[in-house]
Amino acid sequence: MPRDNGDKKAMMLGVGLDSDGHKRVTQGENFVLAGGTKDTHEEMTEKVVKINEKLNERGKCLNTVEQEEFRDIAQSVGLKEQPPPSNN
Repeated sequence: MPRDNGDKKAMMLGVGLDSDGHKRVTQGENFVLAGGTKDTHEEMTEKVVKINEKLNERGKCLNTVEQEEFRDIAQSVGLKEQPPPSNN
């Protein structure tokens, strides 16, 4: 059964760190994408759309999906989890 997260809203944020001089921002119901070259921005957009499609197929949304299931979905669309930087 999905968790009730009250009024909490979950969002995906994508930031493209490469640039070709153009400012790009794309937003949807549960995501905001900023920056990146044309190709990077298109790739980010494609991935969030696919994530949303997979969530819909499972009858879930960002507010109700468990963290591990979200990781599985993200990996299935080609995203890779990056370990946090070490504090050397």
